[in-house]
Amino acid sequence: MILVLEASTTSVKALLFDPGKAAVVRIAAESYSYADTGGESGTQNADAVFARIIKLGRELAAGFEIEALAPTGTFHSILVCDKTMKPVTPAFTWEYTGARATAAELRASPEYTKRYYHRSGCMVHALYPAFQLLHLKRQEFCFTDTVIFTQSGYNFWRLTGERCETKSTISGSGMLNIHKLEYDRELCAEIGITAGQMGRLADYYQTVPLSAEGAELLGLKAGIPVLPPYPDGALNQVAAGALVPDIMTCSVGTSAALRLSVSQPLIPETPSTWCYRSPVSWMIGAATNGACNCVDWAKNNLFPHNSYAEVEKEPVDFSAMPFFLPFLFGERCPGWMDSRQGGFFRLRAGHSAKDMYFSVLEGILFNLYQCFESLCATAGIPRHIQLSGGILNSSSWKRMCADIFGREMECAKVSQASLLGGAVLGMAVTGYLEDLKSYKVEIHEVITPDFEKHRLFEERYRTYKELYRYEAASLCPV
Repeated sequence: MILVLEASTTSVKALLFDPGKAAVVRIAAESYSYADTGGESGTQNADAVFARIIKLGRELAAGFEIEALAPTGTFHSILVCDKTMKPVTPAFTWEYTGARATAAELRASPEYTKRYYHRSGCMVHALYPAFQLLHLKRQEFCFTDTVIFTQSGYNFWRLTGERCETKSTISGSGMLNIHKLEYDRELCAEIGITAGQMGRLADYYQTVPLSAEGAELLGLKAGIPVLPPYPDGALNQVAAGALVPDIMTCSVGTSAALRLSVSQPLIPETPSTWCYRSPVSWMIGAATNGACNCVDWAKNNLFPHNSYAEVEKEPVDFSAMPFFLPFLFGERCPGWMDSRQGGFFRLRAGHSAKDMYFSVLEGILFNLYQCFESLCATAGIPRHIQLSGGILNSSSWKRMCADIFGREMECAKVSQASLLGGAVLGMAVTGYLEDLKSYKVEIHEVITPDFEKHRLFEERYRTYKELYRYEAASLCPV
């Protein structure tokens, strides 16, 4: 069996996978809040997260022979340890907002922003660990005699005794020079650290043996290969069989993201989309801060005593809805304004709570369609779009997605995609899969757009963009 362990932003997960049958045997997950791990908003206690994932993995693997271990994590996390490897900061996640002022000040310089963007493939933005470290520096934090980890890199060290990060994870931290595939020297000098303070950069096939201490914690045999930890976004692309061109993945969960595999780094002249390293090449993408988190907010406030299915049972008149800008949690793509605000526009007394709810669903997809336009301007229009995430639980919302995009949406039978992506990497390392790019998934549903509704949404989208520009100019300071 292959054991996959994932530490994500608000949960730990584990998957037991049979590579001979290419089948999932067991999955387990445990959600938590930041407070549950001893952290405040946007931060976690790294040791508490590690303890939770070890407990879950030990329980799931009990009684099975494990051939390989694949720890995984997120694209955006960072923590600092002293020279004894004891954490001296919490683990900062992408939801940590403390670096907003630092990022905004640096982003005010077009020259700085453009130079950094074209080196790293990342925007100057508070979600990136690079700017969380710069924020620590501005608070006079001393980096002398410290070691820097991502949360997944810290978990890997606890399991193997070796400091190792993947190029994919570091590219998503904003700290990789994507042209040289090394830690960005200019950024490191700006922070006041050296590349030696971070783990060596590795690829998925450069495994490290499970240490005696790690084996005891998990109840496994020492020496089994442990894969370097990859981030969830890159693993979603693996699990979707989308490591080849012309397949765009559209993942709509707590946040949302569009991703497209490319053979080389693609960076538009004007900062808009991001470019990260994948397990085999590159991927460009665009992500939003608001998706299911906005839907949850709307349902809990507008319909606290109803289920989602009950709320969405009867459709509304889309042409008469108010408009919603889904920036309750700030903005990533396309504008990268982490201080941007959202809310309802053109709301009238005649509108119902249901009108407002469906306008939230629409606004999220309009933001995602903005991202789609930016990606297509950089890489061209893909032949296929694979839809995944919590949106698949809503027949109304996924149909709306096809209607707004005006394109077929392919829904694959993939559950817990990032875990499955880790298992696919494990199959390649253990010889059960010859080529990662050959992995394919089964499409179980294709949603065809209603072009009459598409024309209606096109008209509403033009109004949405006007409101988007107005809100940026009048409500959000730089």
